[in-house]
Amino acid sequence: MTAPGAGVPGAEASGAGAPRRLVVLRHAKSAWPEGVPDHERPLAPRGRRDAPAAGRALAEAGCRPDLVLCSTAVRARRTWELACAQWDVPPPARFDPRLYGADVPEILDVVGETPDAVGTLLLVGHNPGLEELVLGLSGEGLADALDQVRLKFPTSAIAVLTWHGPDWRALTPGAARLASMTVPRGR
Repeated sequence: MTAPGAGVPGAEASGAGAPRRLVVLRHAKSAWPEGVPDHERPLAPRGRRDAPAAGRALAEAGCRPDLVLCSTAVRARRTWELACAQWDVPPPARFDPRLYGADVPEILDVVGETPDAVGTLLLVGHNPGLEELVLGLSGEGLADALDQVRLKFPTSAIAVLTWHGPDWRALTPGAARLASMTVPRGR
C-alpha cells in the first residue's frame, strides 16, 4: 500500500502531525424512479458505468484508502460496491447513516471518529455536503481544481485533500490543501 501522502501534491504541506489524505467521492449518477424514496434511489445506467471508472481512477492514482466511510443510501452504497470491485482486495468500509444528507459539521463529526492509524480516508456521499466540505477544508490548493469544485462537484467527482494532523478530530475548515479533483467517466 502506498504511504499516506506519498506521491500526492501537497502532502508536504506544513502543519503538525502525520501526513493524511481525505479522498471525497460523490456518488455516481442516480435514477429517479417514481414512488421510490430518496434514500432508496438506484444508480442510473450512466452511474453504473461511472462508478467502476471512479474505482479505476482511485487505484491508478494510488489513492487506496485505509478505511471507507459511506452513506447508507442505495446510490452511495452501489457506487462504492462498483468502485471497490476494481481492486484485488477492497479496503474496509463502514456504512454510516449520518452521512446521508449531512452538512459539513455532521460530516466532520463522523470523520473525527476515524481511528488515528488511518492515513487515507475515503468518504462516499452526497451534495451539497461534500462540495461544501471540500471548499471549506481547502485552505489552499490547485487553483484549477478549486475553481472546478466552485463551479460544480458533479456525480462521480473525486477530490483529494492533504493535510497534517495528530488525529482526524483535528481536521478543521481551512486546514487542508486540495491536491486534485477529477471526474472519471465510464464508457
